[in-house]
Formats: sequence, structure tokens, C-alpha cells
Amino acid sequence: MHLTLHLTTACNLRCAYCYSPPHAGPSMTPEIGRQALELGSRLQKGSCGVIFFGGEPLLCKDLIRTIVADARAMQRSGQGRFHFKMTTNGLLLDEEFLAFALQNDVLIAVSIDGVRQAHDRYRRLPDGSGSFDRLLPKLKMLLAVRPYSSVLMVVDPETVGQMVDSVVFLLDEGCRYLIVSLNYAGQWTDATLDELGRQCQRLGELYVEWTRAGRKFYLRPIEMKLASHIKGPDACKDFCELGIRQISVDPQGYLYPCVQFTKAGPQSRWCIGHVSSGVDEAARARLFQESQQEREPCTRCAVRARCNHTCGCLNWQTTGTVTRVSPVLCRYEQMLIPIADRIGETLFSEQNPLFLQKHYNPAYPLLSLLEDTLAPGQPFSSGPEG
Repeated sequence: MHLTLHLTTACNLRCAYCYSPPHAGPSMTPEIGRQALELGSRLQKGSCGVIFFGGEPLLCKDLIRTIVADARAMQRSGQGRFHFKMTTNGLLLDEEFLAFALQNDVLIAVSIDGVRQAHDRYRRLPDGSGSFDRLLPKLKMLLAVRPYSSVLMVVDPETVGQMVDSVVFLLDEGCRYLIVSLNYAGQWTDATLDELGRQCQRLGELYVEWTRAGRKFYLRPIEMKLASHIKGPDACKDFCELGIRQISVDPQGYLYPCVQFTKAGPQSRWCIGHVSSGVDEAARARLFQESQQEREPCTRCAVRARCNHTCGCLNWQTTGTVTRVSPVLCRYEQMLIPIADRIGETLFSEQNPLFLQKHYNPAYPLLSLLEDTLAPGQPFSSGPEG
């Protein structure tokens, strides 16, 4: 179970593709944060994940410190266990907060859309200027101490032509864990989707080259599609379960089944409770069952068992309902899965040791970290060797 705490609706960026543009409203109070922790300790018997979200969570640094301190106090008194992560645009990250994050094991994920041209197309400051030059030093500061920090990159129809260049750029800058997502709500056309296919094909070729060269990286969603082939029927265990695996908490303490639903408000059918009163289990069950309904034409699709079509949050964003799938998602999944399969077939047939360790050894993440600690590798390079 993860609790996503939407600390504020304010933001210091004005990203043109944002699904929930910043707006005025009160930030979360320490009391709401504490009640959210208590809820998480009741819902999750093991370690409860707490994700600091926004708006921009770094506008609420003091609140983050307070919530983390409250959680540690609860742990000492035997009231649950917690681990922390935050998703940020990175502009307000500084050495002081980074030191706090390192000391308290708060993982930081940063959003950057790749090369300057792609990033500044949408991720702009309130005055309309690009944020790339201000963000890049912050990203480097984070990666210098946590090279496996998640880096989130969004691809839009207008930036799809820079997709490969952006991935290579970010890996060159030291990113090792890169999550590439589409702006599914963008104005995709046959032409831009065709370009997306070409970019994905090139990324597949580079994936093989980089793995043969012994380069360490995690490139989502390719890794997930490889895993879905390897796991077979067990792959469905990783699919979205709306409102079951994670709950979003808005600044006023109202509960929702995922991050995008908070904008619907507490009077909507998507509200499933409040931190003070707990989860409305009937409402949660109703939305979960609705999200699990069979979707046409998914029932006849050859890749449905490996597809992201069950993501109720994404479906709602793009089609207005949790049960209807975006045509863009269908097209993307159908082009991506064969590329991932060709990658897997090639590297498995070669018995590539890095590929086998990465995808068949559950201890690989720990072993890789130990290897890096004992014998750090060279910075990622996009030179002739890979």
C-alpha cells in the first residue's frame, strides 16, 4: 500500500500538458499528514509507502520534515513502518534538503523531459521561459549522490522526434533509472504515432547495444514489457488495482483511488473517504470492480495479458471513464511489445550475462548496488562503443 500525499495544489512551473494545473488552495496541514500516517499504518501491516506529491511538494519542505519526523516517532512506538519517496520538478532542490533526504531515506524522483528543446517545449516557468537550464544542475547534484534516483520523462506529439536523443542525453548525464511516459492526452496523429514507432525501434536497437557493452540502466517501459514476457501469467499481478495498492490524499485529507482523481473533488463519485474517518470500503470496492470490467476490444487482443489497459487512472484521464481505453495506449502497447520481445530474444539467445542477471536474478538490484559501491563503473557514454 502506498499513500500519495498531495501536499499542495500550487506549483512553481506552468507545464502546458499538466493534467491538473496549479490553482489556489490551502496546503495540507501537519494534522492531516499525521492522520494520513495513522491511516496508512492501519491499512498496511508491513511497511507503508508515503509519496510526497503536488502540485510541487518542495514548496512544502517544512511540512515534509514534520511528516517524516511524525512517522519516525510512530515507528519507535511500534505504530507501523514507513518508507518515503517524492516526485518533484527539482527546481527547489538544494543541498540542505538533499542532506535531509539522504539522512531520512527519502527517495527523490525528478521530472525532466530530455534535451533542452524537448524539455522547454512544455515545462516552463510562470513567465513563459524554459526551466531546463535551472533544472539540469539540480539533477546533477542529485545523481552525484543517488545515481539510481528515478528520472521521469514525458514524450508528447510535439517532442516525439527528440525521444531517442533525450534518452541518450539523460543516460549520458548519469541517469540510470529512466521512466519514459507518453502524454496520452496529447494530440497524437497517425504521423506522430508512426514517428513514435520509429523512435521506439531505435531505442530497442540501442538497448541491445548498451547491454552488450555492459552498461547499467533501467529503461521503463521496455523493462516492464520484458518482465511481462518472462513472468508469463504472473505478469498480471503487477497490473493496476484501482484504489487497492495506492490511495491519494488531497490537501484537505479526502481520499481517492489514484493521483488524477483528486481534481474531481470530495463531492465526486471518486472520493472514497477521509483520513479522519477512514476508507469508505463500499466506495473503494465499487470503483475497483468497475475498473476490472472486461474492455472491448481488449478481450480479443493478443497482447491483453501484457498490456497497461487496466490502468483506471490513465483511462479516466484520456476517455473520461475507467473502463474505456485510449486508442493511443492501444497503438503504443502494440508497437512496444514486439520490440521488447526482439530485445529479449536477441540477448537471451546470446546468453548475455548482464541481461540474464537483470531479468532472471531477483537479487540483481542488491548485487548491482554492491558492485557499484565496491567498484564504481565509468559514467554512461553514448560514444561509438554504445
